Amino acid sequence: MDRQTYRIQFIILIFLLLVFSGINLSLGSVQIPFKEIIHTLFGGSPLKTSWETIIINYRLPKTITAILVGSGLSISGLLMQTLFRNPLAGPFVLGISSGASLGVAVFLLGSGFFGSFFTITSFYNIGLSIASSIGSFLVLLAIIIAANKVRNTMSILIIGLMFGSLASAIISILSFFSEADQIQQYVFWNFGSLGNLTWNELSILGIVFIITLICLLLTIKPLNSFLLGENYAKSLGINTKKSRNIILIITSILTGIITSFAGPIAFIGLSVPHITKLVFRTSNHKILLPAVAMIGAIILLLCDTVAQIPNNEFTLPINAITSLFGAPVVIWLLIRKKKIYV
Repeated sequence: MDRQTYRIQFIILIFLLLVFSGINLSLGSVQIPFKEIIHTLFGGSPLKTSWETIIINYRLPKTITAILVGSGLSISGLLMQTLFRNPLAGPFVLGISSGASLGVAVFLLGSGFFGSFFTITSFYNIGLSIASSIGSFLVLLAIIIAANKVRNTMSILIIGLMFGSLASAIISILSFFSEADQIQQYVFWNFGSLGNLTWNELSILGIVFIITLICLLLTIKPLNSFLLGENYAKSLGINTKKSRNIILIITSILTGIITSFAGPIAFIGLSVPHITKLVFRTSNHKILLPAVAMIGAIILLLCDTVAQIPNNEFTLPINAITSLFGAPVVIWLLIRKKKIYV
């Protein structure tokens, strides 16, 4: 495709992002006229004071969270699929999500195994984030050490999968010794949620997201060269070990902080890169990185909109919606298009 076609595609994506953001803001348990939402966002006072609280303190943070989480997971998925040259790789293959889940499991289920310590020190929302962050950080540290010990990326992939299996085994043991209400809390966290972040937590997520995007600028050339293997990258003068570590760290940080704040959200990181490649028909990461970020944000906004039951306080699990919506779409795209750009 030529540059003009790419420009048109990006303009369409920006338009869709704005449209789905508006739709996401307008739906919820309380019916608020769309003009009142726009009026409030631009600093005006709505007809009801409660509407302003709902829009500013709940719906707007949730919409921004969906954009950041969708973009971050999609970028992480693209990085992993390129680095490992494996279309089934996703942001969770390194075991970072499993480490975060293990941290949360120890926090929520630990009282059944270790006694009353975790019950006494529970401060729930903050505790969940801290526990998840510690779990993901420890796995990140182990992955970086492993990356410097082994020579090929496939070994890192296998090590990541083993970390995931180890974490699942420990979680199973913790579950065995836990009470029913503790297991229920952990199950609810596993559903994923976009609506639990405060503005302070959202600002932390946003800052980390921006920093990782800046670091991504250093990886565009190495990512394009990794498509043809590490030996080809070395022939171009790429420091493959340094580039691999940067990509692993960026993916780990993005996946870890997203999981700690929003829970493990499936499908997005695995499938959005494939959808993006089929739409843009390119393997150039200079185009793919912004495209995959925007498409990931749009799809997660759409899924969150579907998860919202209008005029009802209940919201369906976002994990269920992403899988129900995404899997058939990807299957259809892969059947319809014979060539996949990897």
